[in-house]
Amino acid sequence: MASAETAAEHERILREIESTDTNCIGPTLRSVYDGQEHGLFMDKLEGRIRNHDREIEKMCNHHFQGFVDSITELLKVRGEAQKLKCQVTETNQKLQNDGKELLTSMDELRQCRLQQRNIATTVDKLTHCLPVLEMYSKLQEQMKAKRYYPALRTLEQLEESCLPQAGSYRFSAIMAENISRLRTLIRDVSMSDLKDFLESIRKHSDKIGETAMKQAQVQIARDNAVTSQQRSASGRRIRKEVCSGTEVDRKESNPFSEKDSGILDVEDEEENEIPGAQDLVDFSPVYRCLHIYTALGARDTFENYYRKQRRKQARLVLQPHSNMHETLEGYRHYFNQIVGFFVVEDHILHTTQGLVNRAYVEELWELALSKTIAALRTHSSYCTDPDLILDLKNLIVLFADTLQGYGFPVNQLFDMLLEMRDQYGEILLKKWNQSFRQILDQDNYSPIPVASPEEYQRITGQFPFQDPELDKMHFPKKLPFSEFVPKVYSQLKEFIYACLKYSEDLHLSSTEIDDMIRKSTNLLLTRTLSHCLQYAIKKKNVGLAELVQIIVNTTHLEQSCHYLEEFISNITNVPPDTINATKLYGTSTFKDARHAAEEEIYTNLNQKIDQFLQLADYDWMAAQGGGQASDYLSDLIAFLCSTFAVFTHLPGKVAQTACMSACKHLSTSLLQLLLEADVRQVSMGALQQFNVDVKECERFARAGPVPGFQGDTLLLAFIDLRQLLDLFTQWDWSTYLADYGRPTCKYLRVNPHTALALLEKISRSMKDNSRKNNVFAQFRKNERDKQKLIDTVVKQLRNLIASNQA
Repeated sequence: MASAETAAEHERILREIESTDTNCIGPTLRSVYDGQEHGLFMDKLEGRIRNHDREIEKMCNHHFQGFVDSITELLKVRGEAQKLKCQVTETNQKLQNDGKELLTSMDELRQCRLQQRNIATTVDKLTHCLPVLEMYSKLQEQMKAKRYYPALRTLEQLEESCLPQAGSYRFSAIMAENISRLRTLIRDVSMSDLKDFLESIRKHSDKIGETAMKQAQVQIARDNAVTSQQRSASGRRIRKEVCSGTEVDRKESNPFSEKDSGILDVEDEEENEIPGAQDLVDFSPVYRCLHIYTALGARDTFENYYRKQRRKQARLVLQPHSNMHETLEGYRHYFNQIVGFFVVEDHILHTTQGLVNRAYVEELWELALSKTIAALRTHSSYCTDPDLILDLKNLIVLFADTLQGYGFPVNQLFDMLLEMRDQYGEILLKKWNQSFRQILDQDNYSPIPVASPEEYQRITGQFPFQDPELDKMHFPKKLPFSEFVPKVYSQLKEFIYACLKYSEDLHLSSTEIDDMIRKSTNLLLTRTLSHCLQYAIKKKNVGLAELVQIIVNTTHLEQSCHYLEEFISNITNVPPDTINATKLYGTSTFKDARHAAEEEIYTNLNQKIDQFLQLADYDWMAAQGGGQASDYLSDLIAFLCSTFAVFTHLPGKVAQTACMSACKHLSTSLLQLLLEADVRQVSMGALQQFNVDVKECERFARAGPVPGFQGDTLLLAFIDLRQLLDLFTQWDWSTYLADYGRPTCKYLRVNPHTALALLEKISRSMKDNSRKNNVFAQFRKNERDKQKLIDTVVKQLRNLIASNQA
């Protein structure tokens, strides 16, 4: 079984060797050597080789006779071929001998025609070369004359037309090599001219901008003059329509329109003609460079370079100096450079085709607008001078109007001016705060004496004052208010004028201007003037006479508020009864100041009363009271009488309130003095003296120091003291204890706590006097009975207090 399998395997390997390329039998032979029957395989291989050899031998024997026949026929053909060769050689020799003369003639003809062709070619080449040489000579002359754009055109013609026709000559090769060099030279020279141009416009931007803004100013003045003439002729246009008409006229006849290519010109009628941008800057280098780069096929490169350089210059122009905010000239120089920059760009936009486009210019303008507004916000915030802010506003308006004439949108600039209006208002408020304080500090707080009608008219011209009764009086006479009233009123009008100046030329309607002025004036009244008046009222060492005069002054200023309303309406041409019109808060401001002065009067009066009461020196252990009021109280009454005499200029209610407040405070202070904790004992004699002082106070109240009180109203301020003293001087304890709590009680205003405290002080005084005067005093019947009565009343008062607390 194994030998059969081995034989089959060897047979398969032999077939594979016979059918496979010899380069691929390596794996097959390896399988033979890897097996165990190597010798047997070699025997079979030898047998197979012998079989193939026999087959080859059979095949050769079969084809041998055909091969012999083919060789025999080939030998016969060789002899015939040799004969044919000899015949061809003889024929060729005869032909060569016969054609020698013909060949000689043909060669002579060929040489003659070659010479003719060379002559014609030479003439043709010279015909093509001479124009090349002439054009190259022309090119050299143009280069020497620095006519680079014609030279570039000549160069293009030379390269495209002449040199290809001239052929390949050494001079043509030299010319061809020089073409690229000349192009580079022309490009570099034109670029150098462009750089000089850029440097030139950078230097002249300030002058160009200054010229443009002067022209804008002249044009605006001319438009305003025309508008004024039209308004005076028609007399029917309102202010807003005139402004809009002026803008239409400006657009139609504006020297800044696109038709004049952005060049600033003034009319020929002007004696001193203001030069335009083209008079200050030579624009030919940029045109020449543009044409050259266009001819060189590098227009995009030139445009990108020009725009890149101008963007860099724009950033330099838009970078303000650090000290720009110090003077108006710093702002003017900044604006002139920006205007000059965009005047040049506008001129380039309208005199070149595509070097800059509208989108590029608008992009630069957006950049300039944002940076300019940011710079102005930053630098204007440092300004504290309202005049400089106002001049800056006018300069910004001229700057905006100038650029608006070239078609640039400037709404954001006017929006920024409205923002600056708030800053301007704050600066004005600070300035007027100093003015008001100076006026208040320098005022003498006395009525203004008037010696002549001229002086009276001068003052009433400053302040709207009318008093028919005062007009009837003869000179000299006194106005009720002090100097600060006309001065403050004049300052209020100056402030309104200052606000109006800022609102001019901002393209605002009359209603908007009126509203802005009223709001600013309200801030001045409610913040600045109110604080200054509070400062004047609250400052140290201010006297009652000064406070009284402040009340009189604020009353007159309050009455003048409607005149301020009319003044604002007159300068803004807006009726005061317009819907949604802002009302002035002057009335409330002056009322608040007057109320503060009144409160300060009440406080000062009370402080003066306290100062007099500090001089009180009662002998609380006196055996009997004096027959007249204490010295300190007499001085106090005299002071109050003289003080209330000054209150004649005050409104009746204010004087009455001050008098009632003073009396109440005096009553309360006297009661506190009597009940003071340091006063441990009070004798009946001291109480009698205290009663005399209270009667003096009641006499003062009954005399009516201030007119207007009905009956004994002022006496009610001392009612608590009076009932308390009557209770003790009359010793009417039975009535007090019996009627306590009833509405009809005689001693209704006497508090049990107060009565108990004073009674205990009297009790201690009586006990102390008894011990000092007589050691046997406790055996005296009257004193013992009175002491018992006091103890009983004390006990009842305590029970009464306890029952009320329960």
